[in-house]
Amino acid sequence: MAGIELIRKIKITDVEGAPFARTKVVALFVAALMSTSTLTAPLAGAQVSTPRPGQQVALITGSTSGLGHELALRLGAMGMHVIVHGRNRERGMEVVEEIESQGLGSARFYRADLASFEQVRAFGDAILRDYERLDVLINNAGIARTPGGGRTLSEDGHELVFQVNHLSHFLLTRMLLPRLVESAPSRLVNVSSGAQQPIDFDDVMLENGFSGGRAYAQSKLAQILFTFDLAKELEGSGVIVNTLHPATYMDTPMVTAGGGTPRATVDEGADAVMQLVTSPDIGSGGYFLGLRRARANNQAYDEEARGKLWALSEELTGAP
Repeated sequence: MAGIELIRKIKITDVEGAPFARTKVVALFVAALMSTSTLTAPLAGAQVSTPRPGQQVALITGSTSGLGHELALRLGAMGMHVIVHGRNRERGMEVVEEIESQGLGSARFYRADLASFEQVRAFGDAILRDYERLDVLINNAGIARTPGGGRTLSEDGHELVFQVNHLSHFLLTRMLLPRLVESAPSRLVNVSSGAQQPIDFDDVMLENGFSGGRAYAQSKLAQILFTFDLAKELEGSGVIVNTLHPATYMDTPMVTAGGGTPRATVDEGADAVMQLVTSPDIGSGGYFLGLRRARANNQAYDEEARGKLWALSEELTGAP
């Protein structure tokens, strides 16, 4: 546990001999445990929902607002148990309450920041601990730009947009894959974008000539490359894997916060994602532009490029 590891790093000489030594150690221990608990636990006093026998389970990353929020409500309305994920506990618990007030599905909120591999691993471990099945995984969370607009590194030292949009979802997916296979028939959807730019494997972290648009576009193409290889790996397993550009400039907080003018609704985007979740004959390994199958950037069909990305992703994340 992260909290325990933090305590292990405290040197006794830092507090030894001080009148408040014991208090300081206890305070640090409590703070560390509270930090760890914020990754997975519900609000104090809140009832923890668990799936009913036979109830399907769906996980949607980034489901406290925008497209992810709408998808969570729709899957809950289908009677599923929805694992709500985000960084804001208050918004997450509001989504849980929305789902459960419908009276059909159930939900539980988990907090994890995809800018931290440590938190992603803790999140994945918590899901494997708490759930015996996983029927739907929708990798939806993402950022379009960094807070300051310039090149920013994650706490793991990687270009932030690439880590949040691709690397952390690669890690989480690899961790949860055995559960998806055990629960087959199951579905995995990577929410990508029509904005795609080839990955420069000599400068994946964009140390030279950084632009926010390029960072976003290469991270979204990375999701497509990952999807195509994953679909091949899972062929015959009963896990259906697809990726899509749900809609252009949906009326989401991401678009409006970036100064964009919405051209589509969240409902339109959700319709496209739900097709990949529910359609019985959708097939696997496809890229969709809204509701129709389409062709992605040419690099997505380059086996050598896909191999390079997979090897790099494994190296950087330590994914199984």
